[in-house]
Amino acid sequence: MATRNTIILAAGKGTRMKSKLYKVLHRLCGKSMVDHVLTQVEKTNMDNVVTIVGYGAESVEEELGDRTKYVVQKEQLGTGHAVLQAEDLLADLDGTTMVVSGDTPLFTAQTFENLFKYHEDKQAKATILTSKAPDPTGYGRIIRNELGIVTKIVEQKDATADEATINEINTGVYVFDNQALFKALHQITNDNAQGEYYLTDVIEILKDQGDIVAAYQMADFYESMGVNDRVALSKATKIMQARINTAHMKNGVSMVNPDDTYIDVDVQIGADTIVEPGVQLKGNTVIGEDCFIGANSEIRNSTIHNGVTVTSSMIEDSEMMDGSNIGPDSHLRPQSLIGENVHLGNFVEVKKSEIGAGTKVGHLTYVGNAKLGKNINVGCGVVFVNYDGSKKHETTVGDDSFIGSNSNLVAPLNVADHSFIAAGSTITDDINQYDMAIARARQTNKAGYYKKLPYDAD
Repeated sequence: MATRNTIILAAGKGTRMKSKLYKVLHRLCGKSMVDHVLTQVEKTNMDNVVTIVGYGAESVEEELGDRTKYVVQKEQLGTGHAVLQAEDLLADLDGTTMVVSGDTPLFTAQTFENLFKYHEDKQAKATILTSKAPDPTGYGRIIRNELGIVTKIVEQKDATADEATINEINTGVYVFDNQALFKALHQITNDNAQGEYYLTDVIEILKDQGDIVAAYQMADFYESMGVNDRVALSKATKIMQARINTAHMKNGVSMVNPDDTYIDVDVQIGADTIVEPGVQLKGNTVIGEDCFIGANSEIRNSTIHNGVTVTSSMIEDSEMMDGSNIGPDSHLRPQSLIGENVHLGNFVEVKKSEIGAGTKVGHLTYVGNAKLGKNINVGCGVVFVNYDGSKKHETTVGDDSFIGSNSNLVAPLNVADHSFIAAGSTITDDINQYDMAIARARQTNKAGYYKKLPYDAD
């Protein structure tokens, strides 16, 4: 039975990145480069995916998990040598094999599908994915004869002056007849400027033995962009960012300035949500319909339900239910659950807490390790004192309670439903239902004290 296979080349260290992190693990829009490649490959229903690893092999395997098989290239002897490492896993299979580099994160599944279809329609032994480059410097050139038939691929360092002027470039992606590929790999040599075994030499070998070699020219050159340094990574990020934002806008999301809006690839946003400039939406964030995400807000790995307003605030690993709002300048730290129609005003910080529906936390308040019920009013400057210097403790506040401004609730503490805490109190004992707690020093006025001052206060 014919199989469809892919080999991802991810063995290089990437010295031009000037980084301790291996090249293919550098991230853009929420995923490593090699993860972007694998994600698109997975959408094309492969029977086998093999990733060739070398430098940082353990890190790459940790990143991709069991989504692919792995083979280690112990010596970096070129792309042809790298592909040959998959021989034990693939060489005996009938079918086709695509080869793609792990540092080309902008390719789409649709392009891969188009390449496979073109290869099959042409009944070719090899098909090269090509494109017209505005500046072909650094790319292998596609050499065609007078009939437009591909004769060979010439690497930049081996190109003549005339060949270097050609702007049709090799994107580094190929589809081969699987068995023809591995047979030809045993015939290539390293007689070139780099002293490496080039995968591109397989094309010339197949041509010389009379096999059909085709070339599918894709329309969007920038999809084929390889990333070899930080400058290229920045450019690739900008291209992917524009692609992501455009898709959201086509699905009914309004962006005031998409060029200044950063959204990771896996983020979901509902229709009629408005996103203002400077917003960053990261990780596995899900935002519902009819939300307003105000300027300079950052939301990571969080779920924002319908009709939520976020004004210039940060939300991490948390959830906000329908109709709730936060900000400006507030912060939801991890494991916070905000109920329906909750109001969190300016300079409010919430950490590992639940806040029930209709509760209002106006401003300048810290809520940590707490469970607040419904319809509670939390005054200005309230602190849930959750840490004793060694352990964190929990506070529970019942429904319809009132917490006066500038109060400290020292955990562990239980405040029952319909309780009242007077402003300025430091509460250390539980409060029963319907009780009011006052815990502050009695005021004392010292008559005539002003006149005793040793200086003129005026």
